[in-house]
Parts: sequence; structure tokens; C-alpha cells
Amino acid sequence: MSVRARETGEIFGPRMTLFADVLCLGVVTALACLPLITAPAALSTACAIVRGTGEDQPATAGRYVTLLRERFRSGDLAAGAFAVAGALLFLADLALAGVGLPGARVFAVAAAVIGVCAVVVALRSCARPESLTDWPAAVRGAAGDAARDVGGSVLVLLALAAAVLCAWMMLPLAFLVPGPLALALTAIDVRHVRMPQGETA
Repeated sequence: MSVRARETGEIFGPRMTLFADVLCLGVVTALACLPLITAPAALSTACAIVRGTGEDQPATAGRYVTLLRERFRSGDLAAGAFAVAGALLFLADLALAGVGLPGARVFAVAAAVIGVCAVVVALRSCARPESLTDWPAAVRGAAGDAARDVGGSVLVLLALAAAVLCAWMMLPLAFLVPGPLALALTAIDVRHVRMPQGETA
């Protein structure tokens, strides 16, 4: 992504402008995620906006809203419903493991591993360009990326942990973190695409 030089008299450089745009993008993404069922489409759209900056497209809230309006298709809503159902099932499984059933510890560990893998694939799916039009293809591609690019999957978990920690430390930050999270996910996806085949990090 080319970055223009700071013009004479300009207070903030282009990188600072992008950072401010990403924070604004985080606010509108957080609001779009509030119905929960729209969360995958909202985060996917944020990643698409961030990816567009590499083609000198503006990362503005207006462009985000325009693109998001085209996302409320049956496939996007089905992806959101599937994500919500999966999260509820995971929480129910952990609740059952906590009541002292035989083998509960082993079950809890297995459920946690499956849950972590599912979160990584889900987040990497949102960062893939295919998620704008074809969620099954995005999930398949993300699953392959997660298996081949273990380093990238660790980075996804670190980015998510940082977002959760920021929101936990100061609740108002919860409305900003989707922007930096989308930036991190997109950077990880671009990094994997540009990585020489067979190389891992």
C-alpha cells in the first residue's frame, strides 16, 4: 500500500489519518454488530473496507454503511444465525461440563480446543474477500489457511485477546476495538497471501 508524503502545513500524516479512520470504522462496526446475527457481515465489511485502502479507497464510515446495505442477504443472515447458534451451543456445553458429570474435565478441554479452532476459522473467514459474496467458500479457504498458516492463526488469537482485554479494561473501548481487529485480520490475510508458498511464520 503506497503512502503519500505529508504535505506542507499538514498536521497529521496519512498513517495517522488511516488510524483515525479505523477507529471510526470500529464504532460503526460495533453498532452494526449489536443485533448479533449481523456480526459476521459487519466484521467482513469492515475487513473489506480496510483491504480497499490498499487500492486508495477511503476507509470512511459512509463507505462502510453503503457497502453494508448490500450485505443483508439470506446468506449473510444465515452465517450470523449459524455463528450465534454455535456460540450458544459452546456455552451450553461448557455449562454441562461444569456440573460435575463423568469425564467433564476431558470434555471441557476438548470443547475449548474446538471452540478456539472455530473462532480462528470464523475470524479468518471474515477477512477473506470471498466472504462478501460466498460464505461457504470463505470458510473453506479460512480453514485451509488456519491449518497451513499456524503462525497467522496465533496472530489472530493474539489480536482477539488484545481486543477483548481493551474492552474489559475500559468498556467504552468495546465500541472502538472492531476497527483495529478488522485491520489486524486483514493484515494477517494479506500477509498469508503474499507469503511464498510453503513458508510458514
